Amino acid sequence: MFAAPTPDMARQMANAIRMLAIDAVEAAKSGHPGAPMGMAEIAEVLWNRHLRHNPANPQWFDRDRFVLSNGHGSMLLYALLHLTGYDLPIEELKKFRQLHSRTPGHPEVGMTPGVETTTGPLGQGVANAAGMALAEKLLAAEFNKEENGQTFTIVDHFTYVFLGDGCMMEGISHEACSLAGTLRLSKLIALYDDNGISIDGHVEGWFADDTPKRFEAYGWKVIQNVDGHNAAEIDAAIAAAKAQARRADGKPTLICCKTVIGKGSPNKAGTHDIHGAALGAAEVMATREVLNWHHESFVVSEDVAAAWNAKERGMAAERAWHERFERYRSRFPQEAAEFERRMRGELGKAYIQGLSKTLAAIVANPDSVATRKASQNALDALAPMVPEFFGGSADLTGSNLTNFKTCKRAGRDQWGNHLSYGVREFGMAGIMNGMALHGGYIPYGGTFLTFSDYSRNAIRMAALMKQRVIHVMTHDSIGLGEDGPTHQSVEHIPSLRLIPGLDVWRPADGLETAVAWACAVERRDGPSLLALSRQNLPQLLKEADSEDKVRKGGYILSDMPSAQAVIIGTGSETSIALQAQADLAELGIATRVVSMPCTNVFDRQSEAYQNMVLPLALPTVAVEAAHPDFWRKYVGRTGRVIGIASFGESAPAPQLYAHFGITAERVAEAVRHLIGGCKKQSEGMLPEHVVPSMN
Repeated sequence: MFAAPTPDMARQMANAIRMLAIDAVEAAKSGHPGAPMGMAEIAEVLWNRHLRHNPANPQWFDRDRFVLSNGHGSMLLYALLHLTGYDLPIEELKKFRQLHSRTPGHPEVGMTPGVETTTGPLGQGVANAAGMALAEKLLAAEFNKEENGQTFTIVDHFTYVFLGDGCMMEGISHEACSLAGTLRLSKLIALYDDNGISIDGHVEGWFADDTPKRFEAYGWKVIQNVDGHNAAEIDAAIAAAKAQARRADGKPTLICCKTVIGKGSPNKAGTHDIHGAALGAAEVMATREVLNWHHESFVVSEDVAAAWNAKERGMAAERAWHERFERYRSRFPQEAAEFERRMRGELGKAYIQGLSKTLAAIVANPDSVATRKASQNALDALAPMVPEFFGGSADLTGSNLTNFKTCKRAGRDQWGNHLSYGVREFGMAGIMNGMALHGGYIPYGGTFLTFSDYSRNAIRMAALMKQRVIHVMTHDSIGLGEDGPTHQSVEHIPSLRLIPGLDVWRPADGLETAVAWACAVERRDGPSLLALSRQNLPQLLKEADSEDKVRKGGYILSDMPSAQAVIIGTGSETSIALQAQADLAELGIATRVVSMPCTNVFDRQSEAYQNMVLPLALPTVAVEAAHPDFWRKYVGRTGRVIGIASFGESAPAPQLYAHFGITAERVAEAVRHLIGGCKKQSEGMLPEHVVPSMN
């Protein structure tokens, strides 16, 4: 805890936040001034008296993390970053919400120094914060040491999160906060801006939860009835939260702060009018009078600016940590080196040296297995080489097969590297994002592909933030069979492929699955998703040197001289494409089979490579047990796509593939039509279940 300013200075420091937010929103003619104005005192107390951070080095590892879950109030964060000394000059605040500024409408990690996560979709910020707190707790258990009565502590920081009524209403907050309580993430401290206002007005008509009791039921420590405009009460509440966090039975803390939205505005405070709109020139002038703020727009007096500046104490805090770390290194050199590697996000020598051997062993095993099992086999081999793996499943471990031979269950009171998230797909995805943002782990989590609908927005946020997160999505098609259409993915894979920055892998056999894992692990600029089969698939690749081809996302799997057409297969349908090739060969028709495990990666290859694999002059048929529209960009106007444009049925998988016409016979028939080998084509007819390509 740092020294508190005088009451008058604290008031001026809070008002500096208010006025910077007002001025920026007024200049942009858009934004959300209400939350920054209402939370100004809370922000002053936390950032000026408790938050341990270094504006000169936003990436210092053992800093406290701060998350603005109510991200629409972004000017609150930008004002804090500017005032405390981050590389965010006043010119950037003047360009709030403008093209190419570092002050976008909602905070974006990687764009603005000091922003820990991208927030805006309400509730996800608090889930990210739970992930950060989980990563801190696990790393502390893994790396902190005690020896001969001496403690060697290199991981010891808090995660603070601001959230409002909107975050509380979103379902993901229930998922993440319930799990945080169960796991006793005691160094997670949430400050709730209880102002009773959302966009539509006073919330009592649609939000009447007893929030304190709800969080107490989750297993949180709840501090109620804090006056969010009384610095002394806020200070005491945060101090109490920090103190109980260090007890053996410590819990995460929710501090309920009663505030007035837009405090300081004489005519709009306490109303929804100030939630998401500029005050207007007249109200800005009136607010300046009420706050006794007699400065021009974007001007903060020198004494207030000096009081806010946190560079000196931030550098001192980081120096003290480095001294502790060097003592740690002298006693535990191997652990220190491993910790630094993990924080850099680099893969270790064991992985680099062992991958080729792992892939060769997979190719040497000819067994037909489901790709979900092939995924577990890959994890068994990779996990000892990637100790930063942190896996889990949304109550489907036995189906997703995300556990591996040497994994250890993570829980409330123990370190581990595999977590049962419970039936919380969205929460799991948000928590994984937080873990990736925190650093130290490569998180992956499993569920059924159909349930990606629950977690989709967090998957999108991982792509937007370019985070190394891996989603293991099994039961990827009608191939799961008897569970029926509620569980059978049809549109999911095509739609997920459209998320910018997300690599969607749908491997066809064990080697493709292992290479997909390798690519996902090695990728540092975005998330990956593995869509895996329930049903067994044959081993198609026989040589380990096929790895380089698979890494390109699409490649020639089987070719014939003077090929007359191309058949594209992916995942479980690749073997169908190969069978169609064999059937056509018996008729004297030569074809090429292209395996396309990851269209996203294939699309990043050179145009020359793409044209080599998929010659523009050759008619093309694509087959996938999914909605056909996606494949039209590869087959062209005259090509054919064999897929499923309806929901599935409940039956054994082989019967479903036959029923929907996703068979080698249908593929072969489509090829014959394209090359003029069937009378139906000349009559303008198409066989049943063959979907024509259209622009």
